Formats: sequence, C-alpha cells, structure tokens
Amino acid sequence: MSRYLVDKFLYTVDRDPELVERYRTDPHGTVAWWEAERANAVLNCHTGEASTWLRFTDEERDALASHDHVRLFALGAHPFLTLTLFIAMFERDHVEPMAYQKQYGLRLAHFSLPYPDIAT
Repeated sequence: MSRYLVDKFLYTVDRDPELVERYRTDPHGTVAWWEAERANAVLNCHTGEASTWLRFTDEERDALASHDHVRLFALGAHPFLTLTLFIAMFERDHVEPMAYQKQYGLRLAHFSLPYPDIAT
C-alpha cells in the first residue's frame, strides 16, 4: 500500500474547492482522473518534474472512490486528512453542528490501540 499516495490525494483534493466538489459528486471519476493526471506530479515543483510509477492499489482506489474513511483509516491513511476533506464534502448534509464529525468518530469507534500505522 502507498500511504503516501493516498495521503497526497486527500491533501491535494482538500486544498482545491473545485476538486472537493468534483470528488463529492463524481468520486470514481475524480479518483481515476487524479491517479492518471496528478498522482505522479511532484508537489511544489515546476510542472516538468514528475515520476512515472505511482499507482493506487485496487483496495485504495475502491476506498477512495466509495468515500470509505473507515477503510482508509484501516489502510493507514492519515485520519486528519480524511476528516478535514470529508468535513468539507459532507458537513453541509447535516443540520446539527458537529453531527458529521460525531458520525465520523462513531464509525471508527471499533478500532482499539494500537491504531493502524499512519507513517509515510
């Protein structure tokens, strides 16, 4: 698994409001597009710098495309990155303040220490 690539996806999408909306409405298409077009770009570098070998595993791709933060956590994605991005996408669907954040936490409640390794 490439925790780095999953975290890079979450990080870069979260910092672009248009990508946040695209990921919310077309997650499968956004994941496929991002993997093909952005995965190998070197961050904070001119556009000519890129690698050629980075790819999601099938499990990572599916977890991202299904907005499955629980599975992403189990795979080692950084929970802060999933939380901030998913708040931007789904908090608006809840009337009560903090309702999405509470739901997010409840879905992770079955995990116990030691938590999955999130080091990249």
